[in-house]
Amino acid sequence: MANKDNLNKILDYLYEIPKDYRKDMNVPVRVYTNEKMFDLITEDRSLEQAVNVATLPGILKYSLAMPDIHQGYGFPIGGVAALKWDGGVISPGGVGYDINCGVRFLTSQITKSELEPKFEKLINALYETVPSGLGKSGKLSVNQKELNQVLSEGIDWAIKKGIASEKDKEHCEENGCLKSADPDKVSEQAKKRGHDQIGTLGSGNHFLEVQYVAKIFNKEIAEVFGLFEDQIVVMIHTGSRGFGHQVCTDYIKKLNKKIKEWDLDLPDRELIYAPLNSQEGKDYFTAMNAAANFAWNNRQYLTYLTRQVFEEELGSDFKDKSDLQLVYDVAHNMAKKEKYKIEDQEVEICLHRKGATRGFGPNNPHIPKDYKKVGQPILIPGSMGTSSFILAGTKQAEEETFGSVCHGAGRRMSRSSAKKQVSGKQIKEELAKRGILIRCPSLSDIAEEAPLAYKDIDNVVEIVVQAGLAQKVAQMYPLGVVKG
Repeated sequence: MANKDNLNKILDYLYEIPKDYRKDMNVPVRVYTNEKMFDLITEDRSLEQAVNVATLPGILKYSLAMPDIHQGYGFPIGGVAALKWDGGVISPGGVGYDINCGVRFLTSQITKSELEPKFEKLINALYETVPSGLGKSGKLSVNQKELNQVLSEGIDWAIKKGIASEKDKEHCEENGCLKSADPDKVSEQAKKRGHDQIGTLGSGNHFLEVQYVAKIFNKEIAEVFGLFEDQIVVMIHTGSRGFGHQVCTDYIKKLNKKIKEWDLDLPDRELIYAPLNSQEGKDYFTAMNAAANFAWNNRQYLTYLTRQVFEEELGSDFKDKSDLQLVYDVAHNMAKKEKYKIEDQEVEICLHRKGATRGFGPNNPHIPKDYKKVGQPILIPGSMGTSSFILAGTKQAEEETFGSVCHGAGRRMSRSSAKKQVSGKQIKEELAKRGILIRCPSLSDIAEEAPLAYKDIDNVVEIVVQAGLAQKVAQMYPLGVVKG
């Protein structure tokens, strides 16, 4: 199994497992890390999984691993792989079960000191309003016809319903809609699971967090993003819920039935894939896009509920200062058709980002016009009780990592291990002493997501900044967390 002895140092923050490490590798593995993180990335199978990804047909340049890498299904979480569109493959394990799990970031004009007397009432109202927890249904339920519109139209559906604005749409990755989505390629079981889950957090590491901007690193970019110190902001982290999970489950089952027919020699059965030009590959791609559109509407309806709570609890005192503006919404579990220059030729690829975030640089045509001069906002949530970051994308990332960076702190401990180390009650009390209020339906879920279960986010962010993949813009600290 691959370990740190197999890593060749290229730079202080970049290491490589060469192509000749294993005879079935088509490209090397490149790992963005440093010596502080070595032991953490070799405690699980994540490096071995990155090597397995390097064996995929049509993979280009490298199998990439971000500093928050940890073991996932098939691909490591924190893995990036570019596969040729013509002659390559698509792997559900390279996307994950929570298709278009992502983060959105909202800003108010209220300061931390202004909010303090009203904060506990606000976080309680958010907890009562925002559905959270395993299998939880939302306040919105759609019939089959309307669900198909959600899946095909993305955020345009939310605009028609009056729960999103054109500005919201402009500030979403892909404008909140992947046009090649096909609801007909989604099973009835997935639709049954998803019809009442729009506007729900779900469970696990998903959250709605009220934060304040603790530090500005780049004043010029911060002003473009609308940020200032002590500002009250909101971060929402969730995805496509049971709907996306079912889409992934359905297609993994379908593809596993094709192993013999396609004569696949898999280093790991979890790495099952379909040729992009096969009917199964085309069907999965369009069903996955439908799940992505579901996720954007899920986060949008959560935004709508959050805006309502801010208006009801703070509007009379703060007027327009309590309005929440969407800075950006970015995905971190996707396989997308993108174009890059490789050896002076523009190549169409299927870019898998599994627990990795898009981070395009200045003047990229795919980012909002508001941010063209400074680069795309990159949202990096911390673990519960630790800081989060907003970064800006760079041209260097587009050249080196297909415009990809880390997506968070990254787990260093399983959920079961975390629960053995600490109790949910203990975590809740410790965070309360620090002025951070936690609202969660389960103390057990709090223990699973304890800060000790995650890597040091400051170190993770520092690696991608040192590597030139992103610029630090601002650091936020939590005040209150609604947990799924």
